[in-house]
Amino acid sequence: MKTNAKNNKKKWTPEKSEEAMIQGIIEGSPDAIGVAVIRLNCGCRKMAAVDKDGEPASKVIMYRDRAEAICDRCKEDNGSYVRMTEQFIHWIPPEPEAAKKKMITEKVLGIKTH
Repeated sequence: MKTNAKNNKKKWTPEKSEEAMIQGIIEGSPDAIGVAVIRLNCGCRKMAAVDKDGEPASKVIMYRDRAEAICDRCKEDNGSYVRMTEQFIHWIPPEPEAAKKKMITEKVLGIKTH
């Protein structure tokens, strides 16, 4: 996690292993302005593109780094959000204004932002 010293807010960034998947989702989603990334405690990831209104702009993609398939637990519970460890939206430049980002983040991830 990187911290922006200018306003001291935490900014989540994708891991190297997530970047290719994010780019693939963006390429296949012309209406996307960002990609929601949800990391689970088993190491699997859930990702989906979001549009300017906070609506899905792609299907939800589940994957696990360096594995042919998602883990057995995710196969059973479809990657339950109870097991989520981190979540954020990777914004596509140019990023939307702060108020729009806040609205989309709250709608997509269900978390309040400042």
